[in-house]
Amino acid sequence: MNTSSAARPADRDAAPETGRARAARRVTDLLQPRNVLLVGMLGIGWASAGNWTGLPWGLLGALCAGLVPAGYIEWERARGTWGDRHVVDRTQRAPIFLVILGSIGTGSLVMVLGGAPAGILAAMLALWLMTVGLLTVNTVWKISVDAAVAAAVVALLAAAHSPGWLGLSALAAAVCWSRVALGYHTVAQTLAGSALGATTAAAFLFV
Repeated sequence: MNTSSAARPADRDAAPETGRARAARRVTDLLQPRNVLLVGMLGIGWASAGNWTGLPWGLLGALCAGLVPAGYIEWERARGTWGDRHVVDRTQRAPIFLVILGSIGTGSLVMVLGGAPAGILAAMLALWLMTVGLLTVNTVWKISVDAAVAAAVVALLAAAHSPGWLGLSALAAAVCWSRVALGYHTVAQTLAGSALGATTAAAFLFV
């Protein structure tokens, strides 16, 4: 692990977690990428189609961007590759990003062939570009994936529906707080992840 770029996670076996740590863990588990993407992509799918017919496309997007990568992480955990979903060692994260890129790319192709609404395709493009950015930065620095996903989904929902959805930024901020409180990231790493996620989500606006 590159300890110069992020604080060490707390040793949960050495001492009981404090109330603050328990709260942070609940936040980071509830608002982990697969959950945020499941809800967010369903909302974007609905907005893209203008009705419920966009929900299956949103579910496909959530499957490819969030659930498949989460399943891959769980599979590697079962094999003993990683201790938990956080994959705290930056040097071990590249395969995850490659799985995400392949999964999103495959899902996007299915959407194109199936005539999916342009909006959900744009969201997939934004997430693909974000993952490229995360992979690139991760080669030298441990940027926060959880923060990037949360910020990207909030920005995409705001673009798909209305600016009022930016109020969900409070949840993205909670994700950043939890990652820092648990010692998985520094403040700078969560802010960088948030900036990358929100910026790449701007691809949605060009469709």
